[in-house]
Amino acid sequence: MRNICMTVSYDGTAYNGFQVQPGLNTIQGHLEHSIKLLTGEDLKITASGRTDAGVHARYQVFNFITQSQIPLKNWCLAVNTRLPDDIRVWSAMEVPLEFHSRRSAKRKTYRYTIRHGRYPNLFLRHLEYHHYAPLDVEAMREGLQHLVGEHDFTSYCSPLTAPEKSRIRTIYEARIECEPVDPAWNSYAMHIYLTGNGFLYNMVRIIVGTLLQVGQGKRSSEEMRTILEGKSRKLAGPTAVAHGLMLWEVFYDEQANSP
Repeated sequence: MRNICMTVSYDGTAYNGFQVQPGLNTIQGHLEHSIKLLTGEDLKITASGRTDAGVHARYQVFNFITQSQIPLKNWCLAVNTRLPDDIRVWSAMEVPLEFHSRRSAKRKTYRYTIRHGRYPNLFLRHLEYHHYAPLDVEAMREGLQHLVGEHDFTSYCSPLTAPEKSRIRTIYEARIECEPVDPAWNSYAMHIYLTGNGFLYNMVRIIVGTLLQVGQGKRSSEEMRTILEGKSRKLAGPTAVAHGLMLWEVFYDEQANSP
């Protein structure tokens, strides 16, 4: 038996999320089908996390147990020839049998992209949220810092989160980077990065939706903290649209390092 760990990138636009669902078009479904075509095995893959419908991944990690003796150097090319063009695996390694892509992960980074400017980018419209009106970026940066540390994120997660699941999470780093696009129109791409030990259902998108209200002047930066302390989803802003969100990176320790 071998435990194969792979990394995959995907454009989530056409998919009903990562997790396999009967009758629906999912990333996991395509990955498992492509591996079955290759090895003949009916197996289940384990991913570092589940992304929702329309959410993308630059660096998703998954693993599976197989009896196949296909050389590691051949896995990516063989799997990719059986995948749609918007899903690509790009590394493979053999890991200890006890390695588990989700439980072994130490931290994850998500990136949410907002394009500010007169017009959306035609070619990136599925990968970023377009916001026409000006935003107070410094106020958003200040507000974001109130979320760093270990907190109860009840206010920033969906009510559909499993009731038995702890809402305690740790945000290690939160930052905003702005990339100029067209100075003539004061256009820029804003990237919001959140790195934590785990994220609740819709947590990043609700944080971004609330931050946008701070940027619009509808809330103060300090309200990000008071919302957090209130422990009620009703206090936070709307859930930002899915297509601006990307799973950016997953981190493991030295003994179970990802490819």
